Amino acid sequence: MSANASRLFGITKELRAQWFQTREYWQDTKALEFEARYLEELFGSVEKTVAVIEQLDKLMSRIKKDCE
Repeated sequence: MSANASRLFGITKELRAQWFQTREYWQDTKALEFEARYLEELFGSVEKTVAVIEQLDKLMSRIKKDCE
């Protein structure tokens, strides 16, 4: 995995852990709305983005190899 994808994945993992800690104390409907409205979409988007970064990294490696 490229450094950027690894960093994005790590930061998102930390955010998810912090959110789970927050959810232990914030347990009302607004917390559920916040999670559904912002975090679920964010986490899904990050997973897709990391996958795309990995594909681009592989493609760039092939291009570099072909140019040598």
